[in-house]
Amino acid sequence: MPSRIRLEDRECPLSTTVQHVGEWWTLLILHDAFDGYTRFDQFQQSLNISTSMLTARLKTLVADGLLERRPYQTNPVRHEYVLTERGRSLRPVIVALAAWGNQHLVPEARAMILVDAETGEEAEPVVVDARTGKRLDDSKMYTFTAGPAASEAMRARYDELDRRRMEGSTQ
Repeated sequence: MPSRIRLEDRECPLSTTVQHVGEWWTLLILHDAFDGYTRFDQFQQSLNISTSMLTARLKTLVADGLLERRPYQTNPVRHEYVLTERGRSLRPVIVALAAWGNQHLVPEARAMILVDAETGEEAEPVVVDARTGKRLDDSKMYTFTAGPAASEAMRARYDELDRRRMEGSTQ
């Protein structure tokens, strides 16, 4: 299967992440894994997904190191799919996506909400800078720039964006 990632984006963390988790079924399987599902039949029943699609998606998630395939029964051999540390680290992303979806619905139309497990109070997920605690949703306050491993093309992209920002702030 050919890669959907553009050649010039191979160094972009957003592009490479989307290549791993940007597919519809992948996100839903991961969501179910966060809810505690581990077995093929549980995923299939929960998602109403075809056997061939689920098999393909699980293989990809294992190959990408997001799930680990472990035997849980020997006769016949049956496997479960358990989140790896890498997979578990995606939970904030799934939470943020769900929160974004709920943000655009009236409260009565939300089928799933995030709550504090102890109090049952609804949580309001936001993405913040760990150092300052500031929200990261202001694209003027927080911007991307080339990192230490950036190619010349990536550096040129961000130099141009910086130049445009500076022109915009002086007008």
